[in-house]
Amino acid sequence: MKFTLALGAILATTAAAFAPAAVAPRAVAVSTTAVNSFSSDIFEVRSVDMAGTTEQIVKGGRDLFPKLPKAFEGIKEIGVIGWGSQAPAQAQNLRDSLDEAGCDIKVRIGLREGSSSFEEAREVGFSEDADTLGEMYDIIGKSDLVMLLISDAAQAALYKEVFAAMKPGATLGLSHGFLLGYLESIGESFPEDMDVIAVCPKGMGPSVRRLYEQGKEVNGAGINASFAVHQDKSGKATDLALGWGVALGSPFMFETTLTSEYCSDIYGERGILLGAVHGIVESLYRRYQRQGMSPEQAFIESCESITGNIVKIISTKGIKAVYDGLNDDDKKIFEEAYSASYMPAKEILQEIYDEVSSGNEIRTVIMHGKRIDKFPVGKIDGTDTWQVGEKVRESRDEENIPLNPFTAGVYVATMMAQI
Repeated sequence: MKFTLALGAILATTAAAFAPAAVAPRAVAVSTTAVNSFSSDIFEVRSVDMAGTTEQIVKGGRDLFPKLPKAFEGIKEIGVIGWGSQAPAQAQNLRDSLDEAGCDIKVRIGLREGSSSFEEAREVGFSEDADTLGEMYDIIGKSDLVMLLISDAAQAALYKEVFAAMKPGATLGLSHGFLLGYLESIGESFPEDMDVIAVCPKGMGPSVRRLYEQGKEVNGAGINASFAVHQDKSGKATDLALGWGVALGSPFMFETTLTSEYCSDIYGERGILLGAVHGIVESLYRRYQRQGMSPEQAFIESCESITGNIVKIISTKGIKAVYDGLNDDDKKIFEEAYSASYMPAKEILQEIYDEVSSGNEIRTVIMHGKRIDKFPVGKIDGTDTWQVGEKVRESRDEENIPLNPFTAGVYVATMMAQI
């Protein structure tokens, strides 16, 4: 919402008026010391150079599946709790990888009684008859590794019951650091008698599964993942986390912390990954109509230009390729839009970062969850932009989606401001 309101005001005015003053370049100290230094008794840890910084990673691949029995040593039963974006993909990938590795480990799905997701889980091979599908607390109590993949709001509401249901010596697995942020915000912490780890794929659940399937033909195809070891009572938490990542099909894994993960994740979602894109699209959609475009053309020049062209170029050729591919006149338009947008976007993003890092954003999410029944949130499909977009997409010509230079300038400026 911050982006929708703030950028709407910015983009309604003349772009050149917001051109930032020149900023002198500053010296940047470059460290040659390895960051995220960790070790593994099972997987090879490699050092890679990233822009002058040495970072340690583990390279995944199906050729590492024979190492999974040792990585999962002591784990006989895994409970995947929930059925949102990540749970279906992670549960299926784990099940398939552990089967291929010859591990005698049962992967179960745990859901709330009466959940509509039971049928969806059955459709991909989990069932009560096979003892791979059941009520969540029953599954939690049986599991040596509890992968808690329910929503942030549900984690905040149910964490006490989850901890109480876990058997002694079980490991808590997460794919988001939100629960740590919430516990810290209320002065609590994880029980000290358990390992707490996280494996966080850098993509939505459906892509985690789709690229895993692709990896059956192309070794190394998959979604990269960060991992974190928050508590290591057993001394085996790092290898278990890495084994989890390998079993998900992650081609590369790098270390983080739960705190860094939830701060970067929420900051990204509120910024260029979700919130900023929505704000940019809504603002430009209105701007272009004020300039005389039809609603349909305004949607094409804003949303379609970003999702159907700009993002694809960035994904395959890099950010600078967006600018390099423009003609001279369009480069001038890009530069005006970029100059108008960079500093205002950076200011908004700084506010978002401060809200996230201070814990305010997490507290806001929890308070919102408590009042949502009384004050429900409107759906995005009720907006004029969305409704026009449905009509546009019906007749979309993938080969002729324009790259609007003003839209590109705003989008790239916001992305660079966040970076």
